[in-house]
Amino acid sequence: MENFKCRVSSVQNRALKMYGSRFMFDVNEETCWSSDQGSPQWVELQSKDGERKISSFSIQFQGGFAGKDCFFEVKSSNSLDIISTPFYPDDVNTLQHFSLQTPVTGNTFIFKFTTSTDFFGRIVIYKLVVNE
Repeated sequence: MENFKCRVSSVQNRALKMYGSRFMFDVNEETCWSSDQGSPQWVELQSKDGERKISSFSIQFQGGFAGKDCFFEVKSSNSLDIISTPFYPDDVNTLQHFSLQTPVTGNTFIFKFTTSTDFFGRIVIYKLVVNE
């Protein structure tokens, strides 16, 4: 994910060294991004190389801390329009794949978690992959 800059809505107890966004993209299966409590939560990926076409994405949540009422949003640098597509993850630990009906092009991609399966609104993601 070196071609993307990542921002997140929050990090658990502001502990970036333990739960920062970079842990969604490393190869260590034991590290993760963990949000603080509250809804909504989000992950924003901004392309460093201009517009990109995305056809699918994959997310691995921690069971009990998965997103509910989720949206994948795309912003283009040459348009004010935002394309928003709902997706429906299961509350499981396995890597889940989501294919878009039509590939989308943009420079900013936002994963918005309106609510969570966690009572306090926390989200935990071990792996996040976007596929061109």
